[in-house]
Amino acid sequence: MSYSRYIKWGLWLLLFLLIVISAVIYSLSSGEIDIPLTKITGILLDGKGSIEYTVLSEIRLPRIILGLSVGGALSLAGVILQGIYRNPLVEPYTLGISGGAALGVAFAIVAGLSYTIGSIMLPLAGFIGALATVVSVYTLSVRKGKIHTQNMLLIGVMVSFIASSAMMFLMATTTNENLHNIVFWVMGSLDEANENLIKIASIISFCGLLVTYLFIHTLNALRLGEEKARHLGINTDISIKLLFIIASLLTGMCVSVAGVIGFVGLIIPQFIRIVVGSDFRILIISSFLTGGGFIVFCDTLARTIIAPNELPIGVITGVIGGISFIFILINLGRKSRLM
Repeated sequence: MSYSRYIKWGLWLLLFLLIVISAVIYSLSSGEIDIPLTKITGILLDGKGSIEYTVLSEIRLPRIILGLSVGGALSLAGVILQGIYRNPLVEPYTLGISGGAALGVAFAIVAGLSYTIGSIMLPLAGFIGALATVVSVYTLSVRKGKIHTQNMLLIGVMVSFIASSAMMFLMATTTNENLHNIVFWVMGSLDEANENLIKIASIISFCGLLVTYLFIHTLNALRLGEEKARHLGINTDISIKLLFIIASLLTGMCVSVAGVIGFVGLIIPQFIRIVVGSDFRILIISSFLTGGGFIVFCDTLARTIIAPNELPIGVITGVIGGISFIFILINLGRKSRLM
């Protein structure tokens, strides 16, 4: 491969990194209390005890770190799943993982477990629900020791419908207070006060990125189809199982900590694939960076657009992601007709 492609990839990564930095700076300076860009560094270094320091260190920075972790992980999971299925319309929530996590959280809220056990119970219940969904989808998709990806996709959609129906039953039979808590959680938020959960999310997200890079050649080979990938010496059954587990754990972590934030795992890989191409060597890291920056930007809009009130971040990602996806589809359709 010519060095010109590496140079081009390096320039794209630099651009995506600048986008992430811009989103972080915008998030740090914007809010109910506006902080000038020129004062942010000084406040963080020497402003301990001031209101601005408290806002930056205890509210905005944790949200930014969580946003980068969740956005990166969701985008990464989307890239992995789209690579496995060779279908650009697959996203992390297609397999019912979000539905299972939402059902787990809804059950914890209705049962009052968050009051008896503590705030850690909701993320834990969400992760247990997501894990149970993953195990169910995987078990039902295995035939004679082999995993059938298309069956997995269909089973995931059905499991998602079942989980959604069960959650609606809980919502219909609970109190108004519990109903409000369930609805707000389902729409997504980065307002997580537990520092340990933020650290865990960051570690899982970063480790997921590193582990995924071990499967770069596998994902590139799967672009040709499972049969051709086998002829290239790749054990597709084991590779697909491991990749599915990685994507599921990343999604389960995101949903359990931040709620259901849609479109990130769908629209970001789509956009990056159009810009830089389908080679997973550049697609993975580009999607990870852009997804993190996108979530941070959307979270800033969510907490400032109707300040002092805060919108669920899922509202912002849904609007921006939906419009962007329609725009991409229309443009791709026009290009195909011209060709």
